[in-house]
Amino acid sequence: MKNRPALLYADVNGNIFDWPGLEMAGASSGEWKRPGSDELIALPEGSELFLLPDRLPIGFNPATRGFEPLASDPYDPAKPVRAVAAFISPAYTQLYSTAYRTNARAPLLPLFAYTAVGWLNGGFVVPAVRIDSDQRQDFRNFDPKLIERNAARRMQAERENRLLQHLGRCALTYGCPAARNLFMNRWEAPLPTSPECNARCIGCISRQDGTGLCATQDRITFVPAPEEICAVAIPHLQKAPGAVVSFGQGCEGEPLLEAKTLEASIRAMRNATSRGTINLNTNGSLPEAVDMLCRAGLQSIRVSINSARPQYHEKYFRPRGFSFDDARRSLCVVKANGGFASINYFVLPGFTDQEGEWNALRKLISETRLDLIQMRNLNIDPEWYLDRLKPDQSEKKIGIQRLIARIRDEFPDVKLGYFNPPLD
Repeated sequence: MKNRPALLYADVNGNIFDWPGLEMAGASSGEWKRPGSDELIALPEGSELFLLPDRLPIGFNPATRGFEPLASDPYDPAKPVRAVAAFISPAYTQLYSTAYRTNARAPLLPLFAYTAVGWLNGGFVVPAVRIDSDQRQDFRNFDPKLIERNAARRMQAERENRLLQHLGRCALTYGCPAARNLFMNRWEAPLPTSPECNARCIGCISRQDGTGLCATQDRITFVPAPEEICAVAIPHLQKAPGAVVSFGQGCEGEPLLEAKTLEASIRAMRNATSRGTINLNTNGSLPEAVDMLCRAGLQSIRVSINSARPQYHEKYFRPRGFSFDDARRSLCVVKANGGFASINYFVLPGFTDQEGEWNALRKLISETRLDLIQMRNLNIDPEWYLDRLKPDQSEKKIGIQRLIARIRDEFPDVKLGYFNPPLD
């Protein structure tokens, strides 16, 4: 096992150990894999390790040349073990999920991404690539004391601004990177606006009904007035380096449902300053509303999709009153208005890199003239996701790393990244 990462497992007390008797393994939509040395990087700073309840770790046995579960603690065989996964930092895309075998009656995993992780040469390693060089959410760049001080000062000074109060809680309670950057007066700032949604995404992080899962964020409960929005957005656009303000956040529903509020806000922003970028993160459900916002001054859009294949997109989003074609049309509308179009592409190894998905993505890129693909890890229990979508598991998988290479080769003008870029 020289220069091969060792398997990690957690004991009954939650302590994490490496077991050199087995190599680390990864998973690609249920298929177990040995990550290559060219697919491994050191665990990025700011990542977290998770213990997976009622799931046995799977490793590769070099003696038998096969994959096998670690059924008990090698150092205390009478005691059980749990699988371990990494939740990797923003700007990184996973190449393999963690490999495990689920026991009967195991609970659903919370809404995070579960990347394979191993131990090599005295440190943790993960199969991942840095997809975006932008450091706006790198752990080392946040100053907790400055964030707390600035948030407290603004929340005190703007006590009547409900949106500012909401964002202060996002920064201080949830550690939202976008809200924290707002209070460090830099880069991309969030503008949540909509408490309602016209989709019922199975992986929604702000509302879960009937799944037994806990939403990871509280959804905004009010529609801020344009004056409240502009009081947050305009100073940021005027002064922040790399200034971007974005409607559509994890703590809200679908912002296009509040298109009139967005339109008034955008017009007021542009009357106050021409500086910075106004962006919309959306499900793309209302192309006519997108056109109205572009005419008001919206410059860029990011449409979230889990798949470029309509049948899987709609099984995940469970849309009410819109279709995948509406999302596609919204991207085209932005390009027709001279704007910047990107997709928030939810990545799950073994599904996103299916040959059929690649062919559908090629078609979408060509039809919409995409500028950017943000390759973000899908936060969901992988087995639950595949059970809900029921893709053809026999379909050829090309690998996430090869998918990235194909996009770059065939569409050299399309950028790959993780964040909404400043356009000025």
